[in-house]
Amino acid sequence: MKNKKSIIHLIEVACACLILLGPGLIFAGEKSGGHVMVNRVANFGTDLSLSVSVDGSEVANLSEGQNYDGYLSPGKHVISAVVSPNREDSHPGNATITVKQGETYSFTAVWQGEDLALVKNE
Repeated sequence: MKNKKSIIHLIEVACACLILLGPGLIFAGEKSGGHVMVNRVANFGTDLSLSVSVDGSEVANLSEGQNYDGYLSPGKHVISAVVSPNREDSHPGNATITVKQGETYSFTAVWQGEDLALVKNE
């Protein structure tokens, strides 16, 4: 009986720790690495969305007035921006960055002729 109470007490303590520490552990992992932002230029277009990908995986689909704001692990990454619908067969905007812990990388998706470009914000 005493052994059973000890096990129940241990489970209660473990649950309390998960409740108190769990959210902090989850959110801490999300904001580690480098901070990356991609903005739409003001005159991007009202009926167009901007698809932002990192290393070939879409991370955001931005409509008018929206921006991408996320975190990437340290190391080399390729950020791409593609317009949708792509009626003019415009080329995507690409940027290759080497992310460092705690650094911020900010870009704006702009039109250069009929193609997109990711311009680094200074």
